[in-house]
Amino acid sequence: MNMEKVKTLGELKSSGYKSKNIKDELRDNLIAKIKKKEASFTGIHGYDDTVIPELERAILSKHNINLLGLRGQAKTRLARLMLNLLDEYIPAVKGSEISDDPLNPISRYAKELIAEKGDQTPIIWIHRSERFFEKLATPDVTVADLIGDVDPIKAANLKLSYADDRVIHFGMIPRANRSIFVINELPDLQARIQVALFNILQEGDIQIRGFKLRLPLDMQFVFTANPEDYTNRGSIVTPLKDRIGSQILTHYPETIEIAKTITQQEAKLDSRQTDMVYVPELAKDLLEQIGFEARESEFIDEKSGISARMSITAYENLLSTAERRTLKNGEDKTLLRFGDFMGVIPSVTGKVELVYEGEQEGAAAVATQLLGDAVKTLFPNYFPKIEKLQRPDEKTPYDDLIEWFFEQTGFELPDDLTDEEYKKRLDEVGPLNELIKKYQPEMEKTDTYFLKEFLLWGLVEFKKLSKQRYTKGIQFNDLYGSYISGL
Repeated sequence: MNMEKVKTLGELKSSGYKSKNIKDELRDNLIAKIKKKEASFTGIHGYDDTVIPELERAILSKHNINLLGLRGQAKTRLARLMLNLLDEYIPAVKGSEISDDPLNPISRYAKELIAEKGDQTPIIWIHRSERFFEKLATPDVTVADLIGDVDPIKAANLKLSYADDRVIHFGMIPRANRSIFVINELPDLQARIQVALFNILQEGDIQIRGFKLRLPLDMQFVFTANPEDYTNRGSIVTPLKDRIGSQILTHYPETIEIAKTITQQEAKLDSRQTDMVYVPELAKDLLEQIGFEARESEFIDEKSGISARMSITAYENLLSTAERRTLKNGEDKTLLRFGDFMGVIPSVTGKVELVYEGEQEGAAAVATQLLGDAVKTLFPNYFPKIEKLQRPDEKTPYDDLIEWFFEQTGFELPDDLTDEEYKKRLDEVGPLNELIKKYQPEMEKTDTYFLKEFLLWGLVEFKKLSKQRYTKGIQFNDLYGSYISGL
């Protein structure tokens, strides 16, 4: 059917078009995708065996849906992707405020227009991209915003009494007829406003200042909410919960690989940054591990969650830190360094909610500790594990390196070193080179410099070396060197 040629109700009838409500539309298109083995929600990672099957079951069941989970778990993204399950175009009565189906009109305007013009009633075609409405629930949202209210100006212009339903100005929900309507952070909606949704969800009635209009709205509702034990501002009233067909729990990425995929997909990077800065795979792993450590940290409120946006913005900051150094040094290319991770601290401190103990430590100190914890967790994947308790005379693979630092007055890595100077300084530490050759012989030469810094940080975290951050860089010493030098 060539939709552009179908301009009137008569032409629509002749075309053989069949009306379909939105829930059947979503269901039929999902069934078609499943049969073709196509992904129904593209660009979503880590939910293939958990959230997406539940969401598909809810759509097949023609349920209104509540996505329940902590911040940064792609709840709104999932709701927006449901658009892809709608028909590309649907017909509507031209001029209707609520996008009336020409074959099944529900508003007074559409019914009267069809009664007057019959098969000559003009129609328009609405693209699926226009069938998504979203409202963030805030305490100031009113019933008039969502449902509608009497419009005294309309009443005066049309010379109608307030008893006439034509004086009603429809709110967002009636105007979203035949569309997906998302209410984000549902618990933030005042209880009395939530109550106004009861009839819409169940019976299709809307009631405005004494009017009771039988408007069987055709809608797919999707709600999002944080767990109620965290959202202290409110909760979902029980009768409304009862009217929501499926509640689906979302979650954070379960592996570093999934987390990396999300970060790489979502990070907004300038192509000049990616061309300029070489990022070892270990650095990407380390960045994601910071988020995993934060979710387990005693200093961070676990109920608030650690958004995936933390890793995304941290990755952007990480590359920008390396880019800035490279530009200042007048170079064209650079290797990402461990010191560049100091640039991600603002991304971490702004994305975590600290408990009392965390506030005492300070946000920046907590962020730095998370980096250290991430190093400690990943260290055994690359080098022999360092046991917490060792006999004084026990030999370890790190003895030569620790001895090297004992004989030095301090090994410094300033932040603003050129790439050539940076590599030269690390190459001068002989035992570092030997450890890399022995335990990571397959490692690409370009990646070994970051790995060397990683090794040094690991020895610091396992209390084999000490480090001191100063204004323009980091100094590493043997464990007691900082005390002897008075640093």
